[in-house]
Amino acid sequence: MDGIDGKVVVVTGGSSGLGEATAKLLAERGAKVMLGARREENLERIVSEIKEDGGTASYRVTDVTNKDQVENLVAGAVDEFGRIDVLVNNAGLMPLSPLEALKIDEWERMVDVNIKGVLYGIAAALPRMQEQHSGQFINLSSVAGHVVFPNSAVYSGTKYAVWAISEGLRQEVGEEIRTTTISPGAVQSELTTHITHEETAEGTSALEDMAIDADAVARAIAYAIEQPKDVDTNEIVLRPTAQPL
Repeated sequence: MDGIDGKVVVVTGGSSGLGEATAKLLAERGAKVMLGARREENLERIVSEIKEDGGTASYRVTDVTNKDQVENLVAGAVDEFGRIDVLVNNAGLMPLSPLEALKIDEWERMVDVNIKGVLYGIAAALPRMQEQHSGQFINLSSVAGHVVFPNSAVYSGTKYAVWAISEGLRQEVGEEIRTTTISPGAVQSELTTHITHEETAEGTSALEDMAIDADAVARAIAYAIEQPKDVDTNEIVLRPTAQPL
């Protein structure tokens, strides 16, 4: 199946920001969207708005650090819509801080969400895609997965890991299943609200001022999905034009 119309797309981190923008754009273009996130009130609102606009959507409350909940999300898409064509591993956290601040709980949370959440998504979706002999993984990395800057060591490490996992997956399953890594720069989202280190939080204001809209990333995701099945768009890096790194 080429294009977007009729495809079943599962989006993690779908209750705001990039996930919300992606779900709405894909539904507008005819996809059947299954959203997963922790905040049920947001999920209810987004699904309702998609349906009011004539789209097809559903949701499952999902914490991506819980592999059973991720399995339930993917199983829910298959049960409701009959298959899974695309998994957008979008859920992520960015509590930046210098290593010397020793915010170990935040390090562990980033590893759990940014890395293990992606792996749990792959574990849930890959067997089903292999059975279908088709599918696509779209994993959200970051410009921080290409460039390390002060206070980003752990976050960058998790996003480098997403890139490595995606590339390994591509090499292993590439004949029938497509794999795309999307690496955005500064984007308007809730990511900076997770920063508890005061000095680091103050330093993100310049990036916030130049940040591009989440719809820009949603369009990049749509581009990767809508390519013919023999075209695998493996990596997209997009930044605000004004972002130097």
